[in-house]
Amino acid sequence: MSNFTSTSSFLLLEFSDMRELQILSFFVFLAFYLTALIGNLLIITVVAVDSHLHTPMYYLLFNLAMSDIGSISVMVPKAMAMSLKNDRSITYAGCVAQVFFFVFFSASGYSVLTIMAHDRYVAICHPLHYERIMHKGACLQMVAIGLIASLIYATLHTCGTFGNTFCSNIVNQFFCEIPQLIKLSCSGFSIMETGVLILSFSIALGCLIFIIRSYVQIFVVVLRIPSSQGQKKALSTCVPHLTVVIMLIASGVLVHARFTADSSNLDIVLSMVYTIIPPMSNPFIYSVRNKEVKTALRNLLHVAISYKNILKVVL
Repeated sequence: MSNFTSTSSFLLLEFSDMRELQILSFFVFLAFYLTALIGNLLIITVVAVDSHLHTPMYYLLFNLAMSDIGSISVMVPKAMAMSLKNDRSITYAGCVAQVFFFVFFSASGYSVLTIMAHDRYVAICHPLHYERIMHKGACLQMVAIGLIASLIYATLHTCGTFGNTFCSNIVNQFFCEIPQLIKLSCSGFSIMETGVLILSFSIALGCLIFIIRSYVQIFVVVLRIPSSQGQKKALSTCVPHLTVVIMLIASGVLVHARFTADSSNLDIVLSMVYTIIPPMSNPFIYSVRNKEVKTALRNLLHVAISYKNILKVVL
């Protein structure tokens, strides 16, 4: 096979040769992207504007929304441009950037979800010590550690992936996905990439065990609450986070279960599930189940309407 290590570009998978279907895929991606972008921007705005939401729980939600916007912005705009311009090529540097930033934002989002599990554990199991443990400085420190760890992890993963010798530049995916890039390698897994995968699996498993342990302890405490109303109130703050975690784990298991399988149309569907669905659905999960977020959104809407009416009067 020819050596494509020095290639200046990769060829991504196009959804169809028909121009009509390419335009349709552009509008589908556009709808997904705008939904995720608007939903997460609303979460960011209400948390930043409403003083009642200036608490550790919503600060973490703010950071999760930022990670969601970053992760979906890495590949969806490129997929939209590919469909609109009928150009499936991506530069080598662009592919490296996609891998790096997608891994970085995904890892930072996962770290925020882990911190959120700790936040809910402290709030329910140790409410009297909540302000002492989850103060502003502690939250900033935990998020900063997660960002630094994500940056290091993304760097190692990117170096491990592109340290390989590629025997083809045709990627069987609509973005530069690591499993598909590794399949293009002449030698398969490099020693560095194998080490990074083992490290990432260990860290992900450790975070998952931490989340499960936190919720087991939460449920034990909640079941001891004498009133059913108190139980519902305690669980109402956990359900959105638990839903997001379960969805993330389910999509991750589906994708990695097919890591060594041959490429197929199912890979595209699964990739869309774990790259697009979580950032698009997270804002709705947190807003629908959270009274404080819904109240803040209504207040923001009222302010926007009032400001619009004032402008009409002035103009």
